[in-house]
Amino acid sequence: MFKRFAADALGLSDIGSIIKPADFDKVDADDYLFHEDGEKIFFLIKSKKDEYCFTNLALIHVDGESAVSSKRTIKRYEYVNERIQNVLIETAGTVDLDIELKFVIGGKPFSIDIKKSFLEQVKDIYKSLITISKIQHMEELKRANALRVLDVTASMYKITELASPESAIQQFTGTLTTLNTLMLDTHMTHDYSAVFAKYIQA
Repeated sequence: MFKRFAADALGLSDIGSIIKPADFDKVDADDYLFHEDGEKIFFLIKSKKDEYCFTNLALIHVDGESAVSSKRTIKRYEYVNERIQNVLIETAGTVDLDIELKFVIGGKPFSIDIKKSFLEQVKDIYKSLITISKIQHMEELKRANALRVLDVTASMYKITELASPESAIQQFTGTLTTLNTLMLDTHMTHDYSAVFAKYIQA
């Protein structure tokens, strides 16, 4: 017990390991997946305190108070709502025991210490997060362009030029449907399975 408290005090308990896919069903995070919606784990980092679970839909952070406490807080960051930014790896020095994976998601900064023996696997999640960040940025630009085009199109027409109230309703409904499709489907990725499958080497 004393060793566990000492490791917690020194921060050694926070150094994570990469969990193999065969053991994904044994981690706490698996209990909080939306399996019914096709959510699955692609990459998982586990320390004595925390789990960082990267699924095709979200980052699930099983946040522990300490290595010697059983209390956990489950935090979920949906990629569709939360931008990923500032992704980087800090590699280990000669005497270091760990490397660091750093990124920001939804304005929340993360700095995850991982055993340096897992560097090659960490490179895989690094590439995945960088790619998701690029896709999110491009989709933001496309959604902004869609709104600009809508403004330009609206300025070209006057409500009094429509033949009837029914025509106005039909045009409004059609425009709204098209805009929602562009904003919520075409230019907003919900599932990043393809990205993870491309870069994560099981």
